[in-house]
Amino acid sequence: MSELTMNKAKGQINVVLNSKNISHLVRDDRNEVINYEEHRVLKDIQKELDQLIGLDHVKKIIKEIYAWLYIDKVRKENGLKSNKQALHMIFKGNPGTGKTTVARLLGKLFFEMNVLSKGHFIEAERADLVGEYIGHTANKTRDLIKKARGGILFIDEAYSLARGGEKDFGKEAIDTLVKGMEDYCDDLVVILAGYPKEMDYFLSLNPGLPSRFPLTIEFPDYTVDELVKIAKQMLREREYEFTPEAERKLHDHIEEMLEEKQYGKFSNGRYVRNLIEKAIRKQAVRLLHEGRYDKKELTLIRGRDLIVGM
Repeated sequence: MSELTMNKAKGQINVVLNSKNISHLVRDDRNEVINYEEHRVLKDIQKELDQLIGLDHVKKIIKEIYAWLYIDKVRKENGLKSNKQALHMIFKGNPGTGKTTVARLLGKLFFEMNVLSKGHFIEAERADLVGEYIGHTANKTRDLIKKARGGILFIDEAYSLARGGEKDFGKEAIDTLVKGMEDYCDDLVVILAGYPKEMDYFLSLNPGLPSRFPLTIEFPDYTVDELVKIAKQMLREREYEFTPEAERKLHDHIEEMLEEKQYGKFSNGRYVRNLIEKAIRKQAVRLLHEGRYDKKELTLIRGRDLIVGM
């Protein structure tokens, strides 16, 4: 027999399965036991999340969302009242902190859990919603909502919708979006994303919005060590590796960027990806000039291949 318990302390949902037969049970970082044979969907999502460096808090929230959806399904099967809750979300974080990647994973999760009929992902920005004349904005926004039905509508830099004040067409886009969220609440999840301070200000200008987005997930900036790990992971995926000199050079450069708070030039994982792509091109030119094409040299990114400080 298995015992299912749910703890809602501090707004968190924890699922604990206790069984005499634990051959297929796996302990997570809180020493809870989860039967991954029974929870195949969570296992698949967990596998993809494990590929992401850092984001521990985000990963825990996704597990909580899964647990809540699963328990709600079990309650229905046992004739209990369903705890219907909107799944629209606010993502707060600087560029390159994994917001888009996590939104895509949520689309997969919600499809597998029968929350969304398609689970596809539509990414949009201000220009995709706001028109140039009266009436144009409402039509553009409705068309976008229709396209996103059954999946995730991810609006990046959502605060830009309030950029022009009361007379700006952005307000019309927000009003149309809210109506669409209400009309298609059973088969649409809207995620508004952007810089933390700008999103806080945006929500303060629209008192009705926070209540419609009950879930807020914060994406912190990566640490120096996490960004180096991300860089090494990107290289491994392309069958390259750093020399010790190159890794030290990258570490020192990122550390300097963070210390100087050059966030205008810095975009976390995106910045690192651009460095890696430049380094691979630089390495190719270097090898061409050197005429060195042995297998080992083809995989090495050396310190002189990293272009930093530009």
